[in-house]
Amino acid sequence: MSYFPLPAGAHHRWAGLLLLFLFGLGACSTAPPVGMTPVTPFDLTRYEGKWYELARLDHSFERGLSDVSATYRAQPDGSVEVINRGYDSERKDWQQAVGRALFTGDPNRASLKVSFFGPFYGGYHVVALDQQNYRWAMVAGPNRDYLWILAREKQISADLRDRLLSQARTLGFAVEQLIWVDQTRQDG
Repeated sequence: MSYFPLPAGAHHRWAGLLLLFLFGLGACSTAPPVGMTPVTPFDLTRYEGKWYELARLDHSFERGLSDVSATYRAQPDGSVEVINRGYDSERKDWQQAVGRALFTGDPNRASLKVSFFGPFYGGYHVVALDQQNYRWAMVAGPNRDYLWILAREKQISADLRDRLLSQARTLGFAVEQLIWVDQTRQDG
């Protein structure tokens, strides 16, 4: 996830950071991490809507942001609009980025590529999902340096948190480095 600030004049800084991020994804790799299988079956209609980012591995493009959310909307052309939003407490302002995601193959498989900057794409792979209710998801980038835990609510039970951490650890993620995102602010 990445963010462009809403205030005018600061887009160049964020565009530069985003470009560095995309190149840091392994030459814009869109393949899932080695040894990980994206969720199948996957239903984009059920995945659509707002998700709260509960935890993430640290990256400069989200550093300092709280109250982070992602909203996904299917588009008529088969793409997915992605709206990422978070609060920057240092700037005391909401930041937002609008991107586009495309399935990397079969839309029944939760493997997409996402771009917030022109032709440069990074991998977005749902590697764990509450397939019954679509209430939580674990998303990986192209390698084990990128992990997000998302949920439809701003918090999850301690039991679910422990299960997701255990699963992430088994998949090879450095769960001790996860940042738990403050979700106490009212949506702006």
